[in-house]
Amino acid sequence: MYEKYESPLSSRYASDYMLHLFSHEKRIQTWRKLWVALARAEHKLGLPITVEQVAELDAHVDDIDFECAAQREIEVRHDVMAHVYAYGKAAPSAAGIIHLGATSCYVTDNGDLILYRDGLRYLRGELLGVLKNLAAFADEYKAMPTLGYTHYQPAQLVTVGKRATLWMQDFLSDLEELDYVLGSMKFLGCRGTTGTEASFMDLFEGDTAKIDEMNRQISAEFGFDRCFDVCGQTYPRKVDSRILNCLSSIAQSAYRMANDIRLLQHDRQLEEPFEKNQIGSSAMAYKRNPMRSERICSLARYLMVDAANAPMTASVQWMERTLDDSANRRISMPEGFLCADAILRLANNVTRGLVVNEKVIDKTVREYLPFIATENLMMEAVKRGGDRQELHEIIRRCSHAATARMKEGEACDLLHRLAAEPAFGMTEEELIALLQPEDYIGRCPEQVDAFLAIVRPMLEGVSAASGDIEL
Repeated sequence: MYEKYESPLSSRYASDYMLHLFSHEKRIQTWRKLWVALARAEHKLGLPITVEQVAELDAHVDDIDFECAAQREIEVRHDVMAHVYAYGKAAPSAAGIIHLGATSCYVTDNGDLILYRDGLRYLRGELLGVLKNLAAFADEYKAMPTLGYTHYQPAQLVTVGKRATLWMQDFLSDLEELDYVLGSMKFLGCRGTTGTEASFMDLFEGDTAKIDEMNRQISAEFGFDRCFDVCGQTYPRKVDSRILNCLSSIAQSAYRMANDIRLLQHDRQLEEPFEKNQIGSSAMAYKRNPMRSERICSLARYLMVDAANAPMTASVQWMERTLDDSANRRISMPEGFLCADAILRLANNVTRGLVVNEKVIDKTVREYLPFIATENLMMEAVKRGGDRQELHEIIRRCSHAATARMKEGEACDLLHRLAAEPAFGMTEEELIALLQPEDYIGRCPEQVDAFLAIVRPMLEGVSAASGDIEL
């Protein structure tokens, strides 16, 4: 196994569920179930297919001789016909009716739609797990003041919990998009070589109602309530574009959150989980690198780029179909799902174990609060008889002097400087008394409560993800 390339998405990052969903075994099992569904519908609608033939096909869905199919594909250069042949060997009484009236895209495209739908459903659960973790975190820290940043420069105070709701809002947007994609998915059905259903017009002797019923039965068997109104040989490749765009959106949100965590870990305010025996660096034993958040960002970049494959493919589909989509889709679609899965697994792990260094946060707040509070201090000085314009100039001058001192490595002495100005009319102790961080967080706790009231109904019944991953 070590002498051949293996995708890290398979060996390191994706879940067992997603790896099995896009395995060759699952793909061919799905093809066989589609062949069974076609035979069953054709039997019910009067074509010369027996109950025994359908039953034999059904009994051998999992009995796949991959070596037989591989050898046959070498001979015929056609993967679907190779598996028709292998299936016929396993179910000999039904060999002559497998794939009756169908074209290859009946199994390949419908099979993909089934796998993609199931993959999206699984990712939805992982996404809800991240939201559940963040909801608990936001609620716990909704009132803890922390320094806000604009342009990554110190700004007015926010709270630790309020910042988490910004991440949650992005993920909620992804959830809405994912639900829309799931809710709008349609089945291809069995439509023939160019989407005209001509083969079935022949088989059913022009009875269009039977053709429609056949497609309804097959679609319903796989949980789809609609087929595309019109199609060529394939389902519209715009579907792939929509799906990968949705996965890219999840990557964008995860990247934004993970990048924030990386910056905050640099400032020692927040930390991702770090195991007891975890090694941060082969040379610098003291290091605690935010490697999981870095991995999220790394994988997210890949997924955002991968999403460009689908629109390029969709834009060059000629007339009823062309085969230059096949090789690209075999790679870009499964890897998009595996990558999104890996990102969300990491995001679940990180959000379940975020460490808040409260003393570091408080120290940072206290260091910058005198600057943040200057407008409030100015208003208090005006109440005591000061001139607003004169006070503004004093604050400007003293702030710049205090900043220059801080750049030399000294502590902030802004309050001491202001207290020394007679126009301010307040002692340093009186100024310090006005600097209570909780007075400068605006409506953050209320905003968090209001936001979580909207989110919590969506999270009812969602079990917390284990977050246990291989690193």
